[in-house]
Amino acid sequence: MRTRIIAAGAVLLAALIGLHRLVPNWGPRAGSLIEAFLPWLGLGVPLLLLAALLAKSRTAAIVTLLPVLAWLVVCGGKLLPGRDAPHDLTVVQHNLSDVNSDRTGTAHTLRDAGADLIGVEELLPAVTEEYDAVLRSAYPHHATHGTVGLWSRFPITESQLVNIRPSTVDDPFWNRALRAVVETPKGQVAVYVAHLPSMRLGPGGFASERRDESAILLGKRLAAEPLGRVILIGDLNSTTEDRALQPVQDVVSTTGRGFAFSWPARAPVARIDQIMARSLTVTRVWTLDRTGSDHLPLAARLTF
Repeated sequence: MRTRIIAAGAVLLAALIGLHRLVPNWGPRAGSLIEAFLPWLGLGVPLLLLAALLAKSRTAAIVTLLPVLAWLVVCGGKLLPGRDAPHDLTVVQHNLSDVNSDRTGTAHTLRDAGADLIGVEELLPAVTEEYDAVLRSAYPHHATHGTVGLWSRFPITESQLVNIRPSTVDDPFWNRALRAVVETPKGQVAVYVAHLPSMRLGPGGFASERRDESAILLGKRLAAEPLGRVILIGDLNSTTEDRALQPVQDVVSTTGRGFAFSWPARAPVARIDQIMARSLTVTRVWTLDRTGSDHLPLAARLTF
């Protein structure tokens, strides 16, 4: 009897990992919840193996290989190190946190990363000058709209606000995305900085309606971008496994290598900060040292 229970648990876990897209997303949005923390489902494997050992069941132990194989197929690519090969651009993404009390230290961490572009969110207008005071020597070009900003080593020839406001948000000052055209040494690139609404886990399940709507709006805007080369920098409050991000991933993509968990900063469990691109290749993604934010800064290398 115990063998059957353990084997059934192994089959169920393998199905959740390998067939997560089939989990329905209506109601409590169980599909998105599973996908947000998909790599961590692998922790169920050692528990099943322990149960098989205690039950002295070879059959149960063999069946436990199913979720192992499913995990390797879905998440195994992230175990491979990113390619630190020659690159054209280095980009940094960071949610600064609107309650960050170490703004100067945070700015120094971002500047010292040596990136070409720095995209930030939760940038309050009242403290923008504090960040610029540290960054402007290395990044003389910057643009801010609402609570998002971009600092660049290269000229920014135009910038504008991008509307990704969900229909249920009636705050006219809720502005969380911008588009800028950056003149890099290899030509123009459209750079978007975006901050999708937060997701909330409560008694009713995974509340992500606003985030999902913003993702659709952002995806449509990216798809309509006239420039061929596009970089998206942002706190998307989504992992790349989460189906809610599909409207965005239909246009831009990122590397599958390296977990680079960025949130929460104290004990990161998910990469909800993203650096993605079209007509450029993201070859490596990693996190920087912790700042005064509840997110870790994310860095990426890109090639044309």
